[in-house]
This record gives sequence, C-alpha cells and structure tokens, in this order.
Amino acid sequence: MDKSTIICKCEEINIDEIETALKMGAQTFNDVKRLTRCGMGQCQAKICMNLVRNLIHQVSDIPLSEISPATMRMPLKMIRIEVLAGDCEPKNVVSIFEESISEEGD
Repeated sequence: MDKSTIICKCEEINIDEIETALKMGAQTFNDVKRLTRCGMGQCQAKICMNLVRNLIHQVSDIPLSEISPATMRMPLKMIRIEVLAGDCEPKNVVSIFEESISEEGD
C-alpha cells in the first residue's frame, strides 16, 4: 500500500504516521493511539484497530495473537442528545430515565 493510505478515517491518520510511531518505539495499538490519536475518533477504533495491528505485525514480526486490541473507554457522563443539539438548557438529571429533579410543590 501507498504510505499516504488513510488507516484511521476518523482522525485521518495514514500508514506513514503509524510507521513513524512504530519506529519511535510503539509496540501496541495503545502506544500508536497515544502517539497519533489513531482510534480516538467517532468509531473508537472499530474500523482501524485490525489494520493497525496488522501493521504492527508486519513491522515488528510480533504474532497477531500477541498484539492486544485497543483499550475501550466508556463515556464519562451521559448527555441527552437534545442538550448537545442546543434545543434545550441542561437540567439537573437524576437518571437517564427521569427528566429532572422535581421542585417542591410539583
């Protein structure tokens, strides 16, 4: 493949950037992720993880079975989509099922 081939579409990371990270000492997907942001986009490494693992295998001759997948992270706090879209003001949300804390007298 050409060195300019995009591996991580979300963060627009190409093969050359990943190989540079590997030359700098990266040995795992998480190492590459820290150095390049590969796998930190919207898909959270669902598309690029195996492509990067294959590149690590080609460059370092480490068997694919020994190259661990990316560490997955959960969102820090649930946010309603309407808040992100700007359609409403944030409220004191008790849970994801209740809209807000009821006021006294409600």
